[in-house]
Amino acid sequence: MTASIHHIVFDIGKVLIHYDPNIPYSRLIPDAAERKWFFDNVCTHDWNVEQDRGRTWADAEALLIEAHPTREEHIRAFRKYWHEMVPHAYEDSVAIMEALIAEGRDVTMLTNFASDTFREAQKRFSFLTKPRGVTVSGDVGLIKPDIAIYETHTRSFSLEPAATIFVDDAPANVEGARAAGWNAVLFTGADKLRSDLADYGVRAR
Repeated sequence: MTASIHHIVFDIGKVLIHYDPNIPYSRLIPDAAERKWFFDNVCTHDWNVEQDRGRTWADAEALLIEAHPTREEHIRAFRKYWHEMVPHAYEDSVAIMEALIAEGRDVTMLTNFASDTFREAQKRFSFLTKPRGVTVSGDVGLIKPDIAIYETHTRSFSLEPAATIFVDDAPANVEGARAAGWNAVLFTGADKLRSDLADYGVRAR
């Protein structure tokens, strides 16, 4: 790699902290087939993404309860038990991020996250307060992989796109970063991340 990296940007969910809606719903809807139907037809990925874009939970719940009135309890459970969906940090990748910060590297975060649940996550996982700053999709009304959110982050933190590297677990978000002129790597684990960063001349302890 020939790029000189001055800015390192981390995604959060499934890069720094674990996320899995099945954790509480395995208890709430024990039948696997019914649970799959619920996530495919009621609290869908696309429905949840709109909270990441800034829609309030009250509006999100009302929309689904109107369409699925017999499922009100399960619909409200998504926000009620959200804390169970993020049970732990990925300690190895957090250690990489903290080492980069300790070395004086410029580290920021860019995440698809609802505004309120992100603040809850920051209280639970103090390392989310350590980077120079964060762009939260729910705060700015934009979501990855829309190129506009990468451009917003670039402006907000005065990044040089060609000198920036982004770490994300979703291929579409990696491609979105590249479309914005950033370098980007797909996160699959801490060891691979160390190797990928080293390819760009960024060595983490």
